[in-house]
Order: sequence, then structure tokens, then C-alpha cells
Amino acid sequence: MTSADRILVVDDEVQIRRALRTNLVVRGYDVIEASTGAQAVLAVTEDRPDLVLLDLGLPDLDGIDVLYGIRGLSTVPVIVLTVRDREQDKVEALDAGADDYVTKPFGMNELLARLRAQLRRATVADGADGPRVVATAAFSIDLVEGRARLGDGSTVHLTPKEWAIVELLARNPGRLVTQRQVLHHVWGEHYDTETHYLRGFMAQIRQKLEPDPVRPAFFVTEPGIGYRLEGVVDGPDEHSVPNADRDTGQDASRETGQDTGEVGP
Repeated sequence: MTSADRILVVDDEVQIRRALRTNLVVRGYDVIEASTGAQAVLAVTEDRPDLVLLDLGLPDLDGIDVLYGIRGLSTVPVIVLTVRDREQDKVEALDAGADDYVTKPFGMNELLARLRAQLRRATVADGADGPRVVATAAFSIDLVEGRARLGDGSTVHLTPKEWAIVELLARNPGRLVTQRQVLHHVWGEHYDTETHYLRGFMAQIRQKLEPDPVRPAFFVTEPGIGYRLEGVVDGPDEHSVPNADRDTGQDASRETGQDTGEVGP
């Protein structure tokens, strides 16, 4: 973090804005406040924040509509803060462009850790092209060559669809990618509910890359919502979208289709 990092706090509750401002300012962040959706969209345009903390329950606009408005203007990281805890609400917000989702009441330390993580990823994304290799303690993903390697240097043979999933997660390190986003990316826009495809392919990917597939440390599931690639040493440009249909040089003959302190209201 640098002292110039500017955080836009969007919440109609004065107490929550005050608590967030206090905790952020003492850690060296600049803070902008907005109490309505219209103010938030205007602030993104005029003040160019480095990150947005967005409540969904605003008095003038629904937070999802505000998200779409922000995404029409900027790729700034957005962390949703809300009392809405249904799985459907989380998926809707993530599909609308949120980078992370935190329910109220929330622990301040956890929120600050998520905020720092998003700022780090945004800094990497603003670099030239990002690193060509995404590395963890157990394996590495070469995004240029289209190959996965274990720690001993041996190449792991992935099917084209396995690679498409791995590559998508590798281009979004630590970021929650929804099931719908994976389905659309790998199978096409008409696939929305075939989540059993994902369970099978993720099991195969873990068997090939995780040291302990039963207790995965890197390809992490958010039940009912999506997946994250955790434990990445160097993160690439998470805003670029890979071409899932390109020839990666992987063994396509193995593809089977369906293998196995709190703040709040």
C-alpha cells in the first residue's frame, strides 16, 4: 500500500462510514464517502478511487445497478459490504462485477486483508502485461506456453477444458470466479446451470495439481458460488480474458466431458 491509495466508502449508514473512515485513515489511506448510488458513480468518475467499498442497500439505487454503473466506467476493484447473505445475492453481485463480497457484520481485520489483496492485484493488473508464469508452492502455470508444471519441473497433461478452467483462475488469482463465469468461458454463453460439469473437472484438476486433492489448498471452492486460485506467489493481469478455444498443446484425448472485530448494522 502507498499513502496515495484512495478508498471510496459507499454506505447510507453514518456509523458504518465513520468506522470505516477511522480504520482506513489511521492506516494511511485517503477516504472518500458517498451515501447514495448516484454519489458513488459520480465519485468514481471524478475522484478516481483505487478501490470501492459498496453497500447494496442504498436509498436511491439498488447496489447491483450501481455496480453495473461503475463497471461501465471503470475496472476499479469493488468489495461489496452488505447484510444480504443469500447465495443468490452473492452470485448476482459477483456476476455484476464485484471483486469480493463481505457480509455484515464483518471483522475489520478480515476486511482490511481483503482490501489489501485487491489493491495488490490491481497494481499487478496496471503493469505492462503481468508475469507469464503464475506460481504456487506446489505447481506453476505458464500462460504463454499453455502448460502446467509441478514443483519438480515435470509437465502435467491437462485436457483443453481443464486447461481453460485453470487458465481462467490463474488470470484471476485470489479472486472469486463464479460458476456461471466459468461455464460461459469454457462451454459458452448458453451454459448456466450445468454445475455438475464443474465438479467433475475440478476434481480432475485437483488430482493432477494439488498435493492433497481431498483437502485442496490452491483450487478452493466457495460452495454454491464458484472457485478461487489461492496461494499464488505472483499474480498476472486478472482483467485479461484468455481464449479458451485455442490449441494449448495439451492431451485432448483424455477429455471426458463430465469426469469425476465486527462492524455492521
